[in-house]
Amino acid sequence: MEQIDLAVIGGTGLYDIEGLTVLRKVRPKTPFGLPSDEITVGKLEGRTVAFLPRHGRGHRLLPSEIPFQANVYALKLLGVTRVLSISSVGSLSDDLGPMDIAVPDQIIDKTKGRPFTFFGEGIVAHVAFSHPVCPDLSSLTAEAARDVVGVVKEGGTYLCMEGPAFSTKAESLLHRSWGASVIGMTAVPEAKLMREAEMCYGLLSLVTDYDAWHETAEAVTTEMILGYLKKNSENAKKIIRTILSRLPEKRSCACGEALGIALVTNLTNAPKKTVEKLHPILAKYL
Repeated sequence: MEQIDLAVIGGTGLYDIEGLTVLRKVRPKTPFGLPSDEITVGKLEGRTVAFLPRHGRGHRLLPSEIPFQANVYALKLLGVTRVLSISSVGSLSDDLGPMDIAVPDQIIDKTKGRPFTFFGEGIVAHVAFSHPVCPDLSSLTAEAARDVVGVVKEGGTYLCMEGPAFSTKAESLLHRSWGASVIGMTAVPEAKLMREAEMCYGLLSLVTDYDAWHETAEAVTTEMILGYLKKNSENAKKIIRTILSRLPEKRSCACGEALGIALVTNLTNAPKKTVEKLHPILAKYL
């Protein structure tokens, strides 16, 4: 099986890129169920890339319904080591408006009850998460985005809310007071699971609205978001191509060693059933 240089998790139309040669479509079974949809694997810019529609084709899954564990596990089964997450977000910042692009490097988790780890059932791991995204992939993403659109907000905080309803004005003002830059519904537990799976994870946030805090902007609606997202997707496709053309063959970050200092349980004494369940994630530590 060929090495997959980059996986992209995002909207259903992102894999419709000029020049992409589709090699196969797969939907691996995992101990956590099936991923959101088929994963399209293809060649682009001379590199192998995989595309996974986060909400399923036709946008069928609520943020709370996304099978995050299955999605990350399926990519791990395919040998993926780098993942770019592309999503629409609301702006919580005066210097970010619709059609702007941000590459956040911090996350605030306000989700409720989503399955947030692969571990448990006899195996304990505490991954470091002070820096929730890969610095190398994020830097490359910001550089590529600047070359495509000119101005990009590099750094800042992505606040992940539960949804599916949008924020109240009071919530939006509270989130601004915390210093968050953008608000979305999908980065958690995606980022935490990626760290446990030792994958590089980067965020490309496409601004579609001002959430609910802005005094003069019209209230956020689904129609508004879909309109801006369609326009933003063309820029996202160009950014993906640029990243692939510059992506180093090997990783030099610490993402691939995240479990080395995180595993608390001695795996030789761990339940065999759990070890087998998590084998793709634990393999090099067995």
